[in-house]
Amino acid sequence: MVLCFLSRALPRARHSPSPLGRQLCSASTDKPVLTLFTKKPCPLCDEAKEVLEPYKRKFILQEVDITLPENSAWYDKYKYDIPVFHLNGKFLMKHRVDIQKFEDRLRKLELQSEGKQ
Repeated sequence: MVLCFLSRALPRARHSPSPLGRQLCSASTDKPVLTLFTKKPCPLCDEAKEVLEPYKRKFILQEVDITLPENSAWYDKYKYDIPVFHLNGKFLMKHRVDIQKFEDRLRKLELQSEGKQ
């Protein structure tokens, strides 16, 4: 599964003198970001990631551990609901992966992206 922490990795890659850094940045910015709000252990989160495995090339997975002190607001909001998924910053689903909803939303984002090119 692809894991990318956009706030830290991409700004450095974007300004990287290395061609690989710039290439990673441009490749990453074309894909939607699927944020998984999780904690350890989380068997339902592990199951959800397995369900999403066939789609891993279509999005960037960003995991947010809600038990970390800097994520206390997310803990307060989602402590009884993980896994919770946001797609490009908007709530998508919780508890289990709804593949149809996920595919529909991905398709919609892909069409929007094609329309802007």
